[in-house]
Amino acid sequence: MQLSILHHTAYRYEEPVKYTAQTLRLTPRREGAQRTLSWSISAPGRRTEQLDAHGNITHLLTLEEPHRVIEIDVRGIVEMTGDEEFLRFEGPLSPFAYLAATPLTAANAQMAALAHEHLAGPSDARERLYRLAAAVRAAVRYVPGATSVEDSAAQAFAHGQGVCQDQAHVFIACCRSAGIPARYVSGYLCSVDGSDSASHAWADAWLEDRHGWLSIDVTHLEPMGPKHCRLAVGRDYLDAAPVRGVRRGGGREQMTVTVAAQSPGEQQ
Repeated sequence: MQLSILHHTAYRYEEPVKYTAQTLRLTPRREGAQRTLSWSISAPGRRTEQLDAHGNITHLLTLEEPHRVIEIDVRGIVEMTGDEEFLRFEGPLSPFAYLAATPLTAANAQMAALAHEHLAGPSDARERLYRLAAAVRAAVRYVPGATSVEDSAAQAFAHGQGVCQDQAHVFIACCRSAGIPARYVSGYLCSVDGSDSASHAWADAWLEDRHGWLSIDVTHLEPMGPKHCRLAVGRDYLDAAPVRGVRRGGGREQMTVTVAAQSPGEQQ
């Protein structure tokens, strides 16, 4: 299946911004069952492309002239060649680089207990990880706007509500507390007609016996499939955020994001 993806991000500021530097992780990874047929990024300022430590294709965007608006447009076609729940080991870092906790993924005692309860037992590793994902999904209900990008896994767990980022963080924290390397995935969740397309986050958990990653969408309690387009991976959201940066000046900021994906043959 081919998907034509359109992603528009706009920042508007109440005062002129003197300088902006942003890291864009808006290009699909070259891995698994996805293949990029065409891809382009349109944005003001200068852009420098590189691979980061996690193997993500990144662009450093800098604007050195005063500005009050930044608009970033991404478009391209990605071919999803089939269901691929498991990803063979790829990337420059050892899986054990994704075992240490970060401030956003540190597990508290309650989360460690949840991991121990659902990862124990004689069933195979895949079944136990899905059991944990179901428990995380029940413990952190999906409620749009319940948290912010600065909230940690422990805060979302205590609150009992969050978004896909929080559910992925809690699952990752639980895995790491049990000695299982896990990493954060950012990307797109696509529908065929584009009506339900959105930026999304899920998680990879390392399976030593398969020498690969099991990719689980905790929010929907399903494996990664043809509708999941992977952009970036990292230890947590901060490593894999589609757009992240700093600015000087600008005052209050308003950000809008729209994502649409559809089969190229269905476009007008």
